[in-house]
Amino acid sequence: MKKLVTLLAFACITIFASAQTAKNPTQNDPEAKKLLDAVSAKFRTYSSPQASFTYKVENTQGKALSTKKGSVIMKGNKFKVAMDGLEIYSDGKTTWNYDKSSNEVTVNSAAEGGSGMTPQKLFTNFYDKDFYYKMNGVKKEAGKSLVEIELTPTDKTRPYHKVYLLVDKASNTIYGAKFLEKSGGRYSYTVNTLKGTGTTSDAAFVFNKSKYPGVEVVDLR
Repeated sequence: MKKLVTLLAFACITIFASAQTAKNPTQNDPEAKKLLDAVSAKFRTYSSPQASFTYKVENTQGKALSTKKGSVIMKGNKFKVAMDGLEIYSDGKTTWNYDKSSNEVTVNSAAEGGSGMTPQKLFTNFYDKDFYYKMNGVKKEAGKSLVEIELTPTDKTRPYHKVYLLVDKASNTIYGAKFLEKSGGRYSYTVNTLKGTGTTSDAAFVFNKSKYPGVEVVDLR
């Protein structure tokens, strides 16, 4: 569940060439920042963005172990994620993680201004403080020319050691992201559709217990 929020839209990336990389891993690539800033600026113009995505888990050899489809709706600091029996709601203050298979919802306080990853952070300037970044050049995928940006977390306690973003420079949008875990596992997100505006009530970002008969509530606040 944490991976879902952590990568959600670490939704992903490529641009055109500038295969130039800094020799010092702690020195950020200005061209990569320029592109990431453009992606962030465009996303901030959206009033209530909605996206569909594909989530894939791979082994150390790159073989797909599972693939799932999902969707995310955002509004301000609120979001809702739905993916194959899993639902995550957040109204900006509280986060509810619902597991359909066990009919259980876990309740936590939403991270405010910390290192916690949310869909909004993934689409905006998450990179400024939490990562070192550099351009890796252009890759072709699904008939598109995407720019790959390599990110290395500044916090070495994180479970992953690399993140590769694919950015569509033509539209200044994230196409996908892949996380490489220290344990050897890999997981990725590909953004299938992205719509900048939508009409969503605030109630959509709050877990409504009455709609889930018999649900077990585990409150960890």
